[in-house]
Amino acid sequence: MTITEKIGQRLVGGFPGTEMGEEFIRLVREYKIGNVILFQHNVESNEQLLKLCRSIRELITRETGHRPFITIDQEGGGVTRLPREAVNVPGAMALAAVGDEEAAHRAALLTARELRSFGIDFNLAPSVDVNCNPDNPIIGIRSFGDTPEQVSRYALAALRGYEEGGVLCSAKHFPGHGDTAMDTHVSLPCIDKSLEELERMELRPFQAMIDAGCPAVTTTHILFPHLEPDNLPATMSRRIITGLLKEKMGFRGLVISDCMEMDAIARYYGSAKGTVKAMAAGVDLVFISHTPSVLEETARAARAAAEAGELSMEELDASVEKILFYKARVSGEPEGWPGRPEAMAEAAALRQASITLVRGTIPAAGERPFFCGCADYRAGLVSNRTGGGSTFAEFMAARLGGRGLVTSKDPEAEEIRSAVEAARGSSSIFVNTYNGHLFPGQLELVRALEALGVPMAVTALRNPYDLRHVPEGAAAIAAWDYAEPTLEVLAPILSGEAAPKGRLSVSLGGRP
Repeated sequence: MTITEKIGQRLVGGFPGTEMGEEFIRLVREYKIGNVILFQHNVESNEQLLKLCRSIRELITRETGHRPFITIDQEGGGVTRLPREAVNVPGAMALAAVGDEEAAHRAALLTARELRSFGIDFNLAPSVDVNCNPDNPIIGIRSFGDTPEQVSRYALAALRGYEEGGVLCSAKHFPGHGDTAMDTHVSLPCIDKSLEELERMELRPFQAMIDAGCPAVTTTHILFPHLEPDNLPATMSRRIITGLLKEKMGFRGLVISDCMEMDAIARYYGSAKGTVKAMAAGVDLVFISHTPSVLEETARAARAAAEAGELSMEELDASVEKILFYKARVSGEPEGWPGRPEAMAEAAALRQASITLVRGTIPAAGERPFFCGCADYRAGLVSNRTGGGSTFAEFMAARLGGRGLVTSKDPEAEEIRSAVEAARGSSSIFVNTYNGHLFPGQLELVRALEALGVPMAVTALRNPYDLRHVPEGAAAIAAWDYAEPTLEVLAPILSGEAAPKGRLSVSLGGRP
């Protein structure tokens, strides 16, 4: 292999549309880009995704001599990329609310089989972050819980599911993204913990996954000054990637980066320079997930660094050998078919089993129910664009009767007064929140509506931490995400036709 071909095997590129486009095709031909990441914006339907994966596989195999990894973030719940007509499972915290690790195993197996049906062979999941900071804006429901014991149990069950389903998976975000109130997509967080503190909390699920043979670990762009004193995020730190992850913790699989276009890297270090530093630190697969021009700049910079001796040729060869070894472990060819009715039904059953009544009694809707709350919005840059257009208020009013009023994500005093007036005379009030613990207007609306004295229930459609602030007189429900399939299983619970079966899987009282 030439240096260009070797560097190409270590790069994972993305593109903006539902087809690769001439610019991305040129980069594959010229720079031998060996792998692809897909997002929701690349996906329209089952048929389109099948064709896209086939064209990716044919192009990269022809131009590089090796088939690609086709990767995707199909965590479930709020981080879901597959089409609506495909099998989409609940997210990690929702699965933990089912109360049985088998839920995580079955969800991962369903996901793996669905990905295989499209020819996708590498799922960038699960998150094994311990969500020990309730104000975490980007992990939250993506975590299996707020204790390392619970996260480890459910993550290991998910690992079994992915292995049985024949796709690679990756434990993320090493060495831990759970204890931060900042998002690496738009900032550069810092976790000021000693190695001993990390070993008691964040590192334990990673060690469990490593010991169980997890094929990949994804790094995070966070500063850990006690581990790396030179002001480098974990992804770019040889002390953390090689010293801690590989040497101390014994990891021998693929080390993969989070996207190098995130602001934590792009703004503070530059994507291309950050990539060279990450490769030198020991990262095997580096992701340039969105912009072909940044991918080209990165490929040039990495090739120049290798030619100048800034990257060890011995380590470069070893990394490529490892990548090809793992490519040989998965077929890369479509197997089965997407959207099988029995698989869709099982995913819906898992979702229904996750709905959790945290406190109180769900009121009878009566003749004049009032449904109110914000629409879905993009809670973080890793999230889906939206849950598909349906709003809680309008969806439930259409299903259960009554009136629906959609509010802004952070309503101010005048909007809250209008909502209260609209709710007068109602037989019941049902309100949804969506990260209300981060947008106080949502919680002010809840308090104002509760003051009317009408029987009320509040449903948290993302992080359950909103429910800490629900007045004692109202029922509190955790539904975990704002996807339409969740609204589908929530409607019969609010109408009294079905009972919520989930149990709260995290502490709402603050840090565990």
